[in-house]
Amino acid sequence: MRPDPTARLWLSSGRCLSRADEVVTYSARDLEPYRGFHVFMRSLPRVLERRPAAQVLIVGNDGVSYGRQPTGAVSWRAKLLDELDGRLDLRRIHFLGHLPYQQYLTVLQISAVHVYLTYPFVLSWSLLEAMSAGCLVVGSRTPPVEEVMRDGENGRLVDFFDAEALAERIATALATNRDGASDAIRAAARQTAIERYDVHTVTLPAYLDLLRSLCERARVGSSSRITGATEGSRWSRSE
Repeated sequence: MRPDPTARLWLSSGRCLSRADEVVTYSARDLEPYRGFHVFMRSLPRVLERRPAAQVLIVGNDGVSYGRQPTGAVSWRAKLLDELDGRLDLRRIHFLGHLPYQQYLTVLQISAVHVYLTYPFVLSWSLLEAMSAGCLVVGSRTPPVEEVMRDGENGRLVDFFDAEALAERIATALATNRDGASDAIRAAARQTAIERYDVHTVTLPAYLDLLRSLCERARVGSSSRITGATEGSRWSRSE
């Protein structure tokens, strides 16, 4: 995962998008409330109104990985589209479903603003991938996002349920994107991903160290139990 200013994505309509476009991105394994899909969708009418050139790319399936199925609809996407009927320009919102990894990477590389929202729950690796790709991430002010992102330093944070604040953050970021105002935040996001989560230099060595320490602890514990059992047996025989 790395930035690529030459990245291009062709939509099924034949339109080509690049970093020169106002591209808002969102990705999750499945489009559901645990990952803030409902809040993101509710922010879009305001975003599209304020930024008439914006295009929205949504990556994810219509199933449920966490939580429950919606009532009265076949999917959360259908439920939110019904709720927002007449308020969205669907010509500018593109549901891409599940993508091959290279196309998913391209989506992040052309992103002007990437949105990541989550309940206080397990962090998605997609946030770290987006940061590594140099995205300007607008994330939810929830654990564990706050373990990784600092508002104004390597990303932007908003309250999880505040769709209006999210829309304001996205629209403002799009408005200032062309003048390079977000370059420092993008660079800091990538640096965070490299310094704390690079697989070769950080996470894999740490994981192997953990396994070695657990194996050593198990070996010492097993040896102590064997020694204790032997000494106990000798004591019994002497009695």
